[in-house]
Amino acid sequence: MNASGSVPLGVDSEVGRLRSVILHRPGDELKRLTPRNNDELLFDALPWVDRAQEEHDQFATVLRERGVEVLLLSDLLTEALEVSGAARIQGIAAAVDARKIGHALGQHLAAYLRKVEPKELSSILTAGMTFDELPIDAGSTSLVRRMHHGGDFVIDPLPNLLFTRDSSFWVGPRVIITSLALSARARESSITDLVYAHHPRFKGVRRAYESHTAPVEGGDVLLLAPGVIAIGVGERTSPAGAEALARSVFDDGLAHTVLVVPIEQRRASMHLDTVCTMVEADAVVMYPAIQDTLAAFTLRKEDDGVSIRGATPFLEAAADAMGIGKLRVIDTGLDTVTAEREQWDDGNNTLAVEPGVVVAYERNVETNARLEASGIEVLRIAGSELGSGRGGPRCMSCPIARDPL
Repeated sequence: MNASGSVPLGVDSEVGRLRSVILHRPGDELKRLTPRNNDELLFDALPWVDRAQEEHDQFATVLRERGVEVLLLSDLLTEALEVSGAARIQGIAAAVDARKIGHALGQHLAAYLRKVEPKELSSILTAGMTFDELPIDAGSTSLVRRMHHGGDFVIDPLPNLLFTRDSSFWVGPRVIITSLALSARARESSITDLVYAHHPRFKGVRRAYESHTAPVEGGDVLLLAPGVIAIGVGERTSPAGAEALARSVFDDGLAHTVLVVPIEQRRASMHLDTVCTMVEADAVVMYPAIQDTLAAFTLRKEDDGVSIRGATPFLEAAADAMGIGKLRVIDTGLDTVTAEREQWDDGNNTLAVEPGVVVAYERNVETNARLEASGIEVLRIAGSELGSGRGGPRCMSCPIARDPL
């Protein structure tokens, strides 16, 4: 059992019955998006925040109705700041960048933040702070302050914190803290790290791997079966990151086989889970345009080190590693236009609640129909506003407890 909850923490598959999950309800950080900064902050449009919150609340409700414990990241962050002075110091140190705002202003800002109440500090760490919002006496002699426009950020907002899958994920009983590739998301890992390090719920949890250099993002990691992991390499996860993660899970005895899967380096397929997710222990939903071309390098733990084989067709390599005859594929349709549209709208990005039951965006009508025709129960949620950041139900969730398969 974990220290403060009734659910044993750990995840060894994509589809074991989901018991506990971390979500982040969109908040004021989304209100920071403007036509001037949305590209830099990785959003394709300016979301209607109230509607995005309604959609996210529906997502959380669907999970709770299936017996899933939903933990909200903002609550966990506030609670960690309440109980730990070290958490406060860690969060402030990550947020206050003297290279950007100068040493003098940085000192003033850090001193101010050390006195802020936990809930307000939690909000500042996630939603950021503008120069207009600086306390009047903080850095009044700062040249940096005088030369910036009032709406510029002294602490950057984290609108992509919505996608909790990327900054951490679990392999077996251990958590992995990642290094996010793009500067707009780099500080998300510091929030996640703070929560796991200082919240009582995670007391005693061991880390499996922490990437401080080579990028690895959770959306690129699929737990195909106990001991079998697939890692996508493309826009967000580098070959060095994939290899370092593979060797780490081998050393910790968390996996015997890792498939490293090259994917296109473009926004439509930024992560492996944007083109393929598991819906049953032997079935995936997959974008048909890559079904015959997706390949994998197979890394195995050997007595004398690590062997590397391939590249070979991904579906064959996956089935072989999983010890099954064939991996069933449910695709997003034979109509190439519909398939491309629904892949862009995260039709392949499903979250399994248990084997054969998934949460998916309602807008992907064809993909959902094909899933149901293949015997998969689809729990539909709205995503018109949530999807503006390019992420589906799997992206928006970090499972911390699933039943073993």
